[in-house]
Amino acid sequence: MKLKRRSISGLLVLVFFASLLGCNKPEKKAPKPRVLISSDIGGTDPDDFQSMIHLLMYADQFEIEGLVSSPYGEGTTMNFQDMIDLYEFDYNQLLTHAPELPSPKSLRAITKQGGKDAAPFKGYTSPTEGSEWIITCAKKESDQPLWILVWGGIEDLAQALHDAPEIKEKIRVYWIGGPNKKWSINAYSYIAANHPDLWMIEANSTYRGWFMDQDSPEDLKGDAFYDNYIQGRGALGKDFIKYYEGNIKMGDTPSLVYLMNGDPNDPTGESWGGSFEKISRSSRNIFIGGSTEEDTVAAYATIEWRFEGPDLASSEDSVVFEIEIQNQTWPGYYLGNGIYGVKYSSKKPENGYYKTRSSIVELNGLEGAFISTIPWPGKATPDDYQLGSNWYSDRLDAALFIEDQQGAKTVSKYRKEFLMDWAERWKWLEK
Repeated sequence: MKLKRRSISGLLVLVFFASLLGCNKPEKKAPKPRVLISSDIGGTDPDDFQSMIHLLMYADQFEIEGLVSSPYGEGTTMNFQDMIDLYEFDYNQLLTHAPELPSPKSLRAITKQGGKDAAPFKGYTSPTEGSEWIITCAKKESDQPLWILVWGGIEDLAQALHDAPEIKEKIRVYWIGGPNKKWSINAYSYIAANHPDLWMIEANSTYRGWFMDQDSPEDLKGDAFYDNYIQGRGALGKDFIKYYEGNIKMGDTPSLVYLMNGDPNDPTGESWGGSFEKISRSSRNIFIGGSTEEDTVAAYATIEWRFEGPDLASSEDSVVFEIEIQNQTWPGYYLGNGIYGVKYSSKKPENGYYKTRSSIVELNGLEGAFISTIPWPGKATPDDYQLGSNWYSDRLDAALFIEDQQGAKTVSKYRKEFLMDWAERWKWLEK
């Protein structure tokens, strides 16, 4: 009996020490966020090149599953490929500091061409390589969602949702809206009307805290950061000066750093990419026959004008008139039954004026006005798109505005932290 007792005691001791050793095991590493970027790189705004350089320097922190070219203007996948070429020059030097950086070859393989034109009135057209890649990535077997970070037009996402609405359960979207919403208003309206249950961060102005830096230290000002921390560092650093003369803009980068700091599952919390609040509706105003200076809408709202004219046999995708607003032109469409329509969204508070042009007499030379004001989403109307429980947007608190940019201080307050973190990575490219 004594021998048996000693054996049992010894066994218990071994179990005890084994449990202690188990407690000291390192915690399992959290999976990297799955990310797909949809960008208008090479289009009308060069800041996407800056954001792409930032993405490549932090690519070890993500599972990058797609780079979709969704431009306004002349942008194509070649603009992505050119940036990957620069990354390849610096790759080995970066790799010594970040061994998990993806290879240039792997990034080239996931670069896809999306739609090059704005969606028609109905909000979608036909599949693109980019929209189909969104669906493919979203449908992969995974325990975590696919984060779709939209840096430009939202047409490819709208197309993907139209073609495969079931992907909503597997994706989360952070969209840099504002000016992009202005140009993608038809695609946006389709999503808000038909997929209100999408998990969406709609950042119409919060992102501007990335570059509205009047309160930041002098060495971190947009026009000083390049000289202090980027100049002379690698092929990526040499290229950076080509965009805004090296002045920091990178208005799309908040969508990426949102996943790097804080809890991305809680948009109402704090993060480098901003803090947001739930909205239950997206502002929409329909004006039958036109609008005047007496008509006030929310900035970033969907404004829809409908005019009467002759019955036509043309399809709903046919552009039959144009409307000029603030020296820019938007296409108008025939909706059927003698009704014509066009949508617009202001990217900031403005006193807007419009005038139509058309070969159709009834639609030519129509003039009107409107006033858009902050905050968004503004006063409720019967025309508003009703949203689900996971749609977030810029915070309403006036204390978080920078000038007229709603929520921007939720990003700018972390300017020193995220820029100095980036400055450490630029040191990796010192000769």
